Amino acid sequence: MIQPFDDIYFMKKALQEAQSAYDKGEVPVGAIITVQNKVIARTHNLTEMLNDVTAHAEMQAITAAANFLGGKYLNECTLYVTLEPCQMCGGALFWSQIGKIVYGARDEQRGCITLGTKLHPKTKMVGGILAEECSEILKRFFIEKRNLN
Repeated sequence: MIQPFDDIYFMKKALQEAQSAYDKGEVPVGAIITVQNKVIARTHNLTEMLNDVTAHAEMQAITAAANFLGGKYLNECTLYVTLEPCQMCGGALFWSQIGKIVYGARDEQRGCITLGTKLHPKTKMVGGILAEECSEILKRFFIEKRNLN
């Protein structure tokens, strides 16, 4: 039996958000949050537009999901994000008690795994979902940025 709402399906939605960020000149990271296979938050990096270093895709998604649910805890939710969360986002995800984090590409330099960021003990984390596609859009973005300067 085919499961239409799997990690790949939702990561493709997060990649659509990353493309929206790319089109706006933002670092192309996209995030969605689901609960019971329903998308309740959909966003991407907004650091340039908002002139705010904390406006990462995950932070925007946490806020949107909490507003949708009417509460700060996301323990029944899954975050799909195209890049492994950084330490700041990992900390916010800890406090939100997110149920599951699914990321695409690893961030070997600034990611929460490399930096040893603690997540909530009940949070599950799965990585490498559509990792190649998630890495490719980031690489393309930074190559184009370097060529413009």
